[in-house]
Formats: sequence, structure tokens, C-alpha cells
Amino acid sequence: MANNEQVKLTEEQRLEVERQLEVIRRGAAEIIPEEDLRKKLERFVTTGEPLRVKLGLDPSAPDIHVGHTVVLQKLRQFQELGHTVQLVIGDFTGRIGDPTGKSETRKQLTEEQVKANAASYVEQFGKVLDASKMEVNYNSTWLSPLTFADVVELAAKTTVARMLERDDFEKRYQSGQPISIHEFFYPLMQGYDSIALKSDVELGGTDQKFNLLMGRHLQKEFGQEQQVILTMPILEGLDGVQKMSKSLGNYIGINEPANEIYGKTMSVPDELMVKYYELATDIPMEEVAAIRSALADGTLHPRDAKMRLARTFVRMFHGEQAAEEAENHFKTVFQQGALPTDIPEVTVEVANYEGGEANIVNLLFDIKLAASKGEARRSVQQGAVKVNEQKVTDIDALIELTEGMVVQVGKRKFARIVLA
Repeated sequence: MANNEQVKLTEEQRLEVERQLEVIRRGAAEIIPEEDLRKKLERFVTTGEPLRVKLGLDPSAPDIHVGHTVVLQKLRQFQELGHTVQLVIGDFTGRIGDPTGKSETRKQLTEEQVKANAASYVEQFGKVLDASKMEVNYNSTWLSPLTFADVVELAAKTTVARMLERDDFEKRYQSGQPISIHEFFYPLMQGYDSIALKSDVELGGTDQKFNLLMGRHLQKEFGQEQQVILTMPILEGLDGVQKMSKSLGNYIGINEPANEIYGKTMSVPDELMVKYYELATDIPMEEVAAIRSALADGTLHPRDAKMRLARTFVRMFHGEQAAEEAENHFKTVFQQGALPTDIPEVTVEVANYEGGEANIVNLLFDIKLAASKGEARRSVQQGAVKVNEQKVTDIDALIELTEGMVVQVGKRKFARIVLA
């Protein structure tokens, strides 16, 4: 059935279309064009043929964080509405690297790196999506067999001028920074994924809009029904300013220990809490609206709203029991000031330290409570370090090594010393 054909609906079917649209609109930045989505949903309720909803991801890093789950939550909603998720692992495009938002050409990944990262991604997606209701595709399946003639034909479907409309390409071009020809092929290949899969809807962050629209453009050029574009907002990280990113250290990783996820969530800025609820949790929108209202009129304390958010994230990624335990741990350690009962033990060779004493900076680095001596020094200077619950603020302090002593950095890092 063509997308522009009129579909006669019963009242029940019309209400179902409206219900699905309301769910799909949750948190969405743009739906392009929404009228096409409505027509596709009308077709679904009359024929029962599910929409094919695509998300493409280049496995450039092995771990995903809550920021990545914004689009995964939207995919989960599509699954619950009865539609088919098309997950595209960019094992071919990942060797090029998405130039979106980059000020220079990205390093190409090796095939081994891509495969290792892809395997990790698929395992982690299962924490959000119903794995039994998703197709996992690798775009090397259809991109690797293309001949050079096929690539030339594909490249002829757009222009250099259109490519330079991309903000990042335009900035690099204007500033005289190099743009490699192969980078132009990235949006073409992502668009070709939609042709190969005959996708009805494609999801991505707002920074992916150009690439998503390229898929819609190429489908038209190849005589296919065009996909609808759905963009989701970019989630700010724990600093409340920058995009959530592992490299910036402002992230909540979904594979992190439950206590770490809970503790990090408690540092989400108050003004971002409702956004986190709406975009990254499975809490119904009616409840999210109630939380927003209660925060606004002061009947809900931000700390309590944050604790529910923290518990929700741990439940989603580790299960209900882990969520309960993480909350109890937080209450015991942070609200009551007690030391946790499960402090990891670290063996220290006393012979490596003259006189059985260790400089606090060296000790923090040696027992891996700091990734570098510079980080250890900053932690001490910022008053974040305690030894046996006594604060240490002097970077030249010498600490007598004793059996069972507890070293703490910040509110979440602990180590109990075992002497050897």
C-alpha cells in the first residue's frame, strides 16, 4: 500500500493511532514529517504489518552510557507498540568513523576493534531492549559487496554542495582544515543502510539529522517509500553542561557497578532530573508529569526525586534486588556517614615503602584510587581524601601503613589495606 493512499479507519483504530503517536512523541525533538508517520501507523493498524524502525550505531567504543540509551528507550517504546526494531551495527562504516561534530578526520578502526566493540554493544543493548524482538544487522553484509560502479552510482545521487551544508564539514572547509573524500561517503553509506533494510523510521540524536535525512533522500532516489526521521535530544552529562561523554568523565555507564550508578545519579543537577526521567527511563509519562509538578510546587524534595531516579537506573540495568541494595548502601554510607561493609581489599607490599610509610599521593596511585599522580594530588588538595575517616589535605603527608586501614577518595572510592 503506498504511503499516500487514504486508509479508512474504525474509531478504535483511529484511537490506537493517536495513542501510538502520543507514545512516540515522548521526548522527541523532531518527527520529519509527522504526517507520514501517521499514515504509516494507519497502515499498521489496518494491516497488522509492523513498522521497521532503524537505529544505526558505529561501534567506536565498547561501553555505552545513559546518554546512549535515550534512543534505545525510544526503540523499546516502538517494540512495545508492536513494531520491529532494526539494529544496524556499523561494522563497515565504523572503519571510517562518523565525522559528525568532529573538527578533524577520525582515525579508522581496525576490523578486530570493530568486531570486539560490536559484540559488547549487542550485549549491553539487551539491558534496555527486548532482544527477542529486534533484528541485529551488520552493514558490511550489503556494503562490502558493492562494486566501484555501484559506489559511483550512489555518489551521483547527491552533490558536494549538499555535503558542505553539514555544519562540521562547512566549518572545516571555511577554516582550511582537511576533509578526506572518504568522509563524504559516511552519510551515503548510512543512507544506503535504509535502502537495504527498507526502513520506515530511523532514529538518531539531533546531531545526526543530516545523516538521517540522507537516508530519506536516497530512498526516494532509489524509488522506495521514504522513511520518517525521528530525532532525540542530546542528554547533558553530570556536569549539566556538556554532552554526556566517557572522555569528559560526566557519564553514567550502564555496565558500571550498581553502587556506582546509584551514587553518580545522585549528582545529576536538579534542573536536569525531569529530562533524565523523560528521556532515559521507563517511568510512565503521567508519573513524570507528576514528578515535575511536585518539584515545582515544593511538595517533592529534589533529593527524593533523585533517589527514585537512581533506583530506577539500577533496576533497569541490574535488576530490582540490586536497586534495593544500592539504595540501602547509599543511605548507610552517605546519609548516615558509615563506612560500607563491602570495601575492596588491596594488598600493599610494605617493603616497597621506606620506614613503612607512604606518601599519600603515591599511595592513592599505587592502590588504584587515582588514575594518575596528578589526579591523586588534586583529590588531596580538594579535601576528598580520608585515611581511617580522617581527612588528609597535605600532598606531602606520610601515611603509616597499618593492617586494615581504610583509604577513601570522595564518596564512592574505598580501599582496605592488607599488608604483605
